[in-house]
Amino acid sequence: MTAALIVVDVQVGFDDSAWGPRDNPDAEANIARLIASWRRTDRPLILVRHDSVTPGSPLLGGTPGNELRDFVDGPRDLFVTKSVNSAFYGDPDLHQWLQGRDIGELVVCGVTTNHCVETTARMAANLGYKVWFVLDATHTFDRLGPDGRIVPAAELARATAASLHGEFAMVTSTSALLEVFTP
Repeated sequence: MTAALIVVDVQVGFDDSAWGPRDNPDAEANIARLIASWRRTDRPLILVRHDSVTPGSPLLGGTPGNELRDFVDGPRDLFVTKSVNSAFYGDPDLHQWLQGRDIGELVVCGVTTNHCVETTARMAANLGYKVWFVLDATHTFDRLGPDGRIVPAAELARATAASLHGEFAMVTSTSALLEVFTP
């Protein structure tokens, strides 16, 4: 079981109410369960942080909002920083690191479901990785659609799951995944 866990953008700045209403209040607890399992079994753990370059962003590099949440920060095998929506366009080079360790299976979780987590999962699949997308270990926020209407966070997460499942990833829950990955 050498699957790597990729934890995307679980940062203090996403606690900011400026993002609006969110879904899945259990996301953090589920992310913590995954991290604990990976650390306990000494499997590859990759933490990703979004270093925004947009002035005023809650995730702006060097600000308190840019920091990883306390329950995420800690021992890891790789720490990737990025300023775009995919962990595969970060520093250091995630794909190169994974290939150098012959890792072909990834478990992806984090924030936000339909942006950086989804984009990382899609790119991973396109690069040939087997991807598990742990939906209940992600969360997102309501978004304004191009028609001027709000799309609720839960609908965005559901659309992400439908778009990814079977083509880019196996969409699953934390409990189901841990049944598969518990030695």
